[in-house]
Amino acid sequence: MSIYDFTVNDNKGNNVSLSEFKGKVLLIVNTATRCGLTPQYEGLEKLYEKYRDRGFEILDFPCNQFAFQAPGSAEKIDSFCTLKYNTQFRRFEKIKVNGNDTAPIYQYLKEQKPGRIEWNFAKFLIDKNGQVAERFSPQEKPEALESAIEKLLNN
Repeated sequence: MSIYDFTVNDNKGNNVSLSEFKGKVLLIVNTATRCGLTPQYEGLEKLYEKYRDRGFEILDFPCNQFAFQAPGSAEKIDSFCTLKYNTQFRRFEKIKVNGNDTAPIYQYLKEQKPGRIEWNFAKFLIDKNGQVAERFSPQEKPEALESAIEKLLNN
């Protein structure tokens, strides 16, 4: 099994097979727009701009489970991220990352790198074969992931 076996909904409600990302390095992040870590969107966008031409994608999954810090509709979240941080990477529907209603993609991620998601902006780095390579804490700034991303892009 790999990440490519999952289908998720984008922020417009369309089904997206993650197999469309085969051969790419992915960073999957649960995000929030009203969190103390929200400024990480800026670092995420910088990573995306630096590496996207080399086969790097960021998959943004808003999550309202932590102190209700991702309120609003998909449209409002997208508008906020685009206007405030000029994000260009893919955004998906709001999901749950812990508990009984955990999204299947996050069940899988947590099976591969065990542990509850502790807060917004937990990060999972996926290799070109769709396998979870590393997990980073919410406090880990996006720029600190560069060497790990470079390593996977060069393999």
